[in-house]
Amino acid sequence: MNKELMEALDILEREKEISKETLFEAIENSLLTACKNHFGKADNVRVEIDRETCDFLVYAEKEVMPAAEDVEDPVLQISLEDAREISSMARVGDMIHVEIKSKEFGRIATQNAKNVILQKIREEERSVIYNQYYEKEKDVVTGVVQRHLGKNISINLGKADAMLSESEQVKGEFFRPTERIKVYILEVKNTPKGPRINVSRTHPELVKRLFESEVTEIKDGTVEIKSIAREAGSRTKIAVWSHNPNVDPVGACVGMNGARVNAIVDELRGEKIDIVNWDDNPGNLIQNALSPAKIVAVFADPDEKTAKVVVPDYQLSLAIGKEGQNARLAARLTGYKIDIKSETQAKDAPGFRYEDYLEDDYGEYEEEYGEYEDGEAEGYEYSEDEGLTDTAGYEGSGDYSEAEGYEEPEEPGEAGGYEEPEGYEEPEDGAEEYEEEGDAPTYEE
Repeated sequence: MNKELMEALDILEREKEISKETLFEAIENSLLTACKNHFGKADNVRVEIDRETCDFLVYAEKEVMPAAEDVEDPVLQISLEDAREISSMARVGDMIHVEIKSKEFGRIATQNAKNVILQKIREEERSVIYNQYYEKEKDVVTGVVQRHLGKNISINLGKADAMLSESEQVKGEFFRPTERIKVYILEVKNTPKGPRINVSRTHPELVKRLFESEVTEIKDGTVEIKSIAREAGSRTKIAVWSHNPNVDPVGACVGMNGARVNAIVDELRGEKIDIVNWDDNPGNLIQNALSPAKIVAVFADPDEKTAKVVVPDYQLSLAIGKEGQNARLAARLTGYKIDIKSETQAKDAPGFRYEDYLEDDYGEYEEEYGEYEDGEAEGYEYSEDEGLTDTAGYEGSGDYSEAEGYEEPEEPGEAGGYEEPEGYEEPEDGAEEYEEEGDAPTYEE
């Protein structure tokens, strides 16, 4: 038994995850290559290796000729006299197996055989690594930051290196060498120099995969993430749905005292995450998506994928968000183009009044598409409010100035009218002093 060869194959199989059968084939090919270099041809050479003992036999099939002078090619033919020395039963015309001693190979032939084995081992090693990480494509893995290559970052994933390009980095994030981070594998390519792995820190699926690993209910399928919208480094909104009526999807994602969502926020370096309930009714969904702002009415058109939203005057800036971020993420989350106006602006804006739909014989509109008055969006915000800012640049947000000729309606129930809550006082500094106290509690990291 060739114990040394057996031990070497066991080590390669264990460390490189290369199967023994592949290595046996590499050895057979290397011996054939050595024979070809030594004899000039190897068409009649056969190699047999015992898979249990690792003993190998190399032989050439030669035709028996009557006499030595009849042998034209000694590689393919052998005289009867020489054949009788190998087998006493040999006859003219028979094919006899002549053993080849590998020790007789020259230095060059041996070196070539060695190169064939090493080349095969390298190819199989690259193939194993490629297959291993190809299975993890579209998944999250943990890597160690190695070094900065210009504006790109090299990350070691264990058996292979990945590249985090500048376009897939979150603005403001800085990583030091040896730091451990989680990345999302975008794609794995097989190249002659080995697998090329591209990873991302900005992809929305990164947040989704982190929730799947952190929240047991999502992993087992009880809670499903229906939609996700992300602005990397700033804020993410996700809509969740529970297949079990006894399981609160938002509460499951938040965890006790916010433990689950805070772990994800820490991994994302403080990125804010809003979790809202998914609803098949587009009006309800849009209302939830605009959380934490209160909504007076939603007029959604599923065919055109557009929605007109009316909010209280003092909630307009909160609904739109800083630089239009809240409304922009809500539009991505729901797939609707959302136009938001305050009650004052909605009085003279077509499509924002109940009468517009009643006059056009849309009596069934509110039942079919959803119409909400004085509703509150459900959801949680796990960070400090960003405050209210100027939103004139937000597309579809309208002109946020008081409409000309505006008059208070005689009764609060008329379209555009808004009845102030009892004891409500206008804050001195306008909407900037408003603090949300609705059903959507605010969590600070």
